[in-house]
Amino acid sequence: MIKVDNLVKKYGNHVAVDHLSFEVQKGQIYGFLGPNGAGKTTTMNIMTGYLAATEGTVEICGFDMFEQPEEAKRHIGYLPEVPPLYLDMTVLEYLQFVAELKKVTKTERKEQIQEIMRMVGLLGMEKRLLRNLSKGYKQRAGLAQAMIGYPEVLILDEPMVGLDPREILEIRTLLQKLAGEHTILLSSHILSEVDTICDHIMIIAKGGLVASDSPDGLRKLMVRSAEIEMTVYGSREEAEALLEGMEHIGSYTFEKTTEKNSIQVRILTEDSTDIRSALSVAFTSHDMPVLSMNRVEKSLEDIFLQLTGTPEQEVEAAERKFPEQEAEALEQKSPEPENVIKIEEEEKENDGNL
Repeated sequence: MIKVDNLVKKYGNHVAVDHLSFEVQKGQIYGFLGPNGAGKTTTMNIMTGYLAATEGTVEICGFDMFEQPEEAKRHIGYLPEVPPLYLDMTVLEYLQFVAELKKVTKTERKEQIQEIMRMVGLLGMEKRLLRNLSKGYKQRAGLAQAMIGYPEVLILDEPMVGLDPREILEIRTLLQKLAGEHTILLSSHILSEVDTICDHIMIIAKGGLVASDSPDGLRKLMVRSAEIEMTVYGSREEAEALLEGMEHIGSYTFEKTTEKNSIQVRILTEDSTDIRSALSVAFTSHDMPVLSMNRVEKSLEDIFLQLTGTPEQEVEAAERKFPEQEAEALEQKSPEPENVIKIEEEEKENDGNL
């Protein structure tokens, strides 16, 4: 569905995207992660045709974004990090406007808009002005406009930003329902949600791809050793004597515990070998009953931090340094519709004061 090959984006001497290549398969949800300044938004803007690339190619459903932009864009629904809303329109007026832009036929328009509003939870809000909506409902309106035309590919930049926990759950359920009929690529800073809903995760740092796998695959890839926490009856001296004589143990530390006459120990193995059974047998055979034992699994947050390291400076800093070289860049685009409306209102006020 999506093929990105050797993609490069430069702002002067700064490389925002560095020979990035990946493929997105049909009917799955892909998470696109990286620290601030890693090139996520720049890559998404290039993929959707909002921004030109320095080098490389992007194909959407077999159409080259740079050679066949109109055909490629027909297959994409895009939700930027800041939804492109016209705040003086009602929800219904806005979605009708988007449907007209996307050339949805008049016979299909009404039914499609009603169905999409139902899916994203906007029914009952049709006559509300967009400016009067909460941040969460504005985000829903942005998602609705991306879905108009039922594109095969949905590219969503921070789709859950500004939503409360209940709304996040609703959007998660919606995205899971859309997967299959739609291919979804989303970026998010809510890593627990990415871990929950994504079939595949891509992590970029410094403009390049550093990992690409399923959530479970990433965990297995990053596990070089196993970490075990256990609480046992007995003394520290007895535990040390046992642990020193066991295989596969790299290091261990003792921690405080509230259990009377017991100790808590954190064990790091030399490799990923599971030694829980051996530990249990060793301690119980020396009259040191095991009260609890847990294998500590790496979270997606742990993997993310380990792979990305220290974030780069924001790409926007480079854009401010080289504005003349990227006048058409999305990051330096004309004000969003929301800001345009505010500017017009200020001009009207000033005219009235003259």
